[in-house]
Amino acid sequence: MRSMYFTEEHELFRKSLQDFLKKEVVPYVDAWEKTGIIDRFIWKKFGDMGYFGIAYPEIYGGTDLDLFYTVIFLEELQKINSGGFAAAMWAHAYLAMTHLNKEGNDSIKQRYLTPSIAGDKIGCLCVTEPYGGSDVAGMRTTAVKEGSNYIINGSKTFITNGVYCDYMVVAAKTNPELGNKGVSIFVVDKETPGVTATKLDKLGWRASDTAEIAFNNVVVPESNLMGESEKGFQYIMQHFALERLIMGVNAHARAEYALDYAQQYMSERQTFGKAINQYQALRHKFSDLYSFMEVCKEYNYSVAYKLDKGIYAVKEATISKLQSTKMADEVIYECLQFLGGYGYMEDYPMARLLRDSRLGPIGGGTSEILREILAKIVIDKKEYKPAT
Repeated sequence: MRSMYFTEEHELFRKSLQDFLKKEVVPYVDAWEKTGIIDRFIWKKFGDMGYFGIAYPEIYGGTDLDLFYTVIFLEELQKINSGGFAAAMWAHAYLAMTHLNKEGNDSIKQRYLTPSIAGDKIGCLCVTEPYGGSDVAGMRTTAVKEGSNYIINGSKTFITNGVYCDYMVVAAKTNPELGNKGVSIFVVDKETPGVTATKLDKLGWRASDTAEIAFNNVVVPESNLMGESEKGFQYIMQHFALERLIMGVNAHARAEYALDYAQQYMSERQTFGKAINQYQALRHKFSDLYSFMEVCKEYNYSVAYKLDKGIYAVKEATISKLQSTKMADEVIYECLQFLGGYGYMEDYPMARLLRDSRLGPIGGGTSEILREILAKIVIDKKEYKPAT
């Protein structure tokens, strides 16, 4: 089935990426998981290899490849067993940089997108707020126009790369009276006076830095406004389809990794004179888990195909994240059980996988929010349209 979506060139890219990750990333993962700091050199190596530019225009240093190269990028990052490292990479490349590419003018792209593709600058996306969560429209951060500048006040939380980034893509209300129609998007240098970032302590994703960020009278030049003023909410909603698919692909990839590891372990683990993969109860459980993963994977590929063709697949991407993250949690939980006591040990991959996977149904819109969005689409016949 993969040949429906992946060419020989895709698979050559996959093999090259696997080799790169094995050589340049895997030896450092455990240290990064312990310190919570990803060494800066790896960002530059990703940039030098062109991995941050696969979805972006050649004029800014990218290679402008189809979305299935991004799918491969996401899948292989999940299979080095560090959800935090993977999140740091894709949050930079597909959250912050997507806004730069779609809403930034040429000047912003030259100043921020080009060095981001090169791995010289690290970005983060600042939308979620301490009292807002998935309620993007309820954000309290404001950006007040004063002359040729905007003054930003407020706070954001759960921001991946928020501590060690170089710049932030920030959503703020320029006209609070308009509610969600009063939101605008800015790019803000991390070192701007008035910006402070506090690192958060997390259950999983230990390698990545996740921050709460405060803005105290932060002066941002008008030239750092991205797109049209007060179109920010539409921009954010438009890009949620890609973010949800990313979370869905991440989920099926880590579930596949867990199943591959469990299958190898079960073929080697002997009890009562035979390998445990010969016990019918375990074989059938494994078959169920594998089939759930395959269903999600093939569905996610079909959603990627639609997005690659320019179809605004909000419903499909929402289903992708909702069901794939649920599936991954179940698969990894059961794969840990296959390993017995060893599954609970940090020397084996399942404990970290279980912790990292649990963010899936929370980040990028909780499963509860996604169910309500789907209910509005399917039951209430609400239509979501791209920003114009």
